[in-house]
Amino acid sequence: MDRLLPTQEGQELVALVREIAQGELAPRAAAAEEAAEFPRDAFALLGEAGVLGMPYPEKWGGSDQPYEVYLQALEEIAAAWMSVGVGVSVHVMTCLALAEHGTAEQQDALMPEMIGGTLLGAYALSESGAGSDIAAMTTRATRNGDEFVLNGTKSWISHAGHADYYTTFARTEDDLSLPVSAFLVPADSVGLSFGTPERKMGMNASHTATVTFDGVAVPANRMIGAQGDGLRIALGSLDSGRLGIAACATGLAQAALDCAVEYARERQQFGRAIAEFQGLQFLLADMAAAVDQARAVYLHAARLKDAGRHYSRAAAVAKLTATDAAMKVTTDAVQVLGGYGYTRDFPAERYMREAKVTQIFEGTNQIQRIVIARQLIGSQVRSGLATRRK
Repeated sequence: MDRLLPTQEGQELVALVREIAQGELAPRAAAAEEAAEFPRDAFALLGEAGVLGMPYPEKWGGSDQPYEVYLQALEEIAAAWMSVGVGVSVHVMTCLALAEHGTAEQQDALMPEMIGGTLLGAYALSESGAGSDIAAMTTRATRNGDEFVLNGTKSWISHAGHADYYTTFARTEDDLSLPVSAFLVPADSVGLSFGTPERKMGMNASHTATVTFDGVAVPANRMIGAQGDGLRIALGSLDSGRLGIAACATGLAQAALDCAVEYARERQQFGRAIAEFQGLQFLLADMAAAVDQARAVYLHAARLKDAGRHYSRAAAVAKLTATDAAMKVTTDAVQVLGGYGYTRDFPAERYMREAKVTQIFEGTNQIQRIVIARQLIGSQVRSGLATRRK
């Protein structure tokens, strides 16, 4: 595809990532998904190539690239192997809390390994009773001298059992109305345990499981930000994470479109390629338009972020638009392939199964609509008040 990137360096970086994704990741994807094999080595490879540090400063070993460059590189990874693309998005999000709210001492000590691929992160926020309603979390962190002791269970955690650290959010007071705080919990902490990976309909190479904290002692210097800043940190990270999922969903949709176009060119019916039939051409055109729209909205949100402007609503729009597009495009790809699309001889059915979860994680698309509506109505109310006051 013809990408528009802000610099020549960005163009070369995305091209390099595409080469790695197509050469090293894509050939492994189908077999690894079938066997539910966690691709830890893929994250090490991408870390060595500088992908995990793309949006982070050079002083920690990153390449200090704009988000619009990082997201287009992420899209290339997801187009090759969705589980790895989502894993990169999750890992980069686990680093963001420390990068934006940690102390200089914490950052200098931990960020180089976190973005260099030596360490893999997980984001421990959701609970069985606190998914979309994260303020309802019940995991507790109780101060005990120079430590906090964590108790509770987190659910639906990507990389659970494989990560080296868990960016964890826990309530630091017993009252549900009182603050949540953020911690960076080492994976080898005593009392930390993991459930059996969930049996999912797709993305089986991306292991998702519960994480249980049973009297896990975490040094106080592993708290990120001030006590009580956790929800603010979590919501800020989720905004960037939604951009990552939007880019991944777009990459998945692009892969499905490419699969459908290639098949339509080769499949013969009634003495000619099915791509020559107008009805199919219109279907492919709608699929292409949906992919282009998804890419446009996530890039718009990324450019707002890069400019230092408020982008929460734009991130919600991008996540909503791109993931709905991924579901539609992958479903249509199966239709283009007909009976073959329903078999595992082609990747279309896998793409369709993988697309569904994008409408659910990082905040369901119903939650995205709430975010968009609240910000829209709130801004309109403020605008109306300001107008009346003049």
